[in-house]
Amino acid sequence: MKIEVVRSTRRRKTVQAQLVDGVLRIAIPDHLTEEEEAHWVERMRVRFEPEADPGTIDLEGRAGKLATRFGLPRPSSITWSNRQRTIWGSCTIDTGAVRISARVAAFPGWVLDYVIVHELAHLVEADHGPAFWEIVNRYPMAERARGYLIAKGDAAGE
Repeated sequence: MKIEVVRSTRRRKTVQAQLVDGVLRIAIPDHLTEEEEAHWVERMRVRFEPEADPGTIDLEGRAGKLATRFGLPRPSSITWSNRQRTIWGSCTIDTGAVRISARVAAFPGWVLDYVIVHELAHLVEADHGPAFWEIVNRYPMAERARGYLIAKGDAAGE
């Protein structure tokens, strides 16, 4: 992954990183030493590495374990999608295909698991009615994961 460090005289305390077109841009205060810069570059690289390469996560294995654990059908396929910018996952009920936004790869594993359970639940209940949420809420971290997703930008946490 290509890394670009931007030093700012206006930035006093915070360090910010963002992945833009495959380049990790790290904004740091201008006064940081080379050693401090190296620390922050490594810390942000590790933090953003999964987002840069979601292929390191075994989606099929995770989905299979979650399906078994929560009594849900297995998807016919489960893949990462780089095209999903406003949703975390999607499911084609007719074919059983599930797609997960590649952005979710950078989130904690329990959030990814929630998104998978959410999509697998659609294989049983198509809409977001009470029966659907009853299934999704079998996942013990469901409420916490919804809160995490809301904080990341999805107003409904769905």
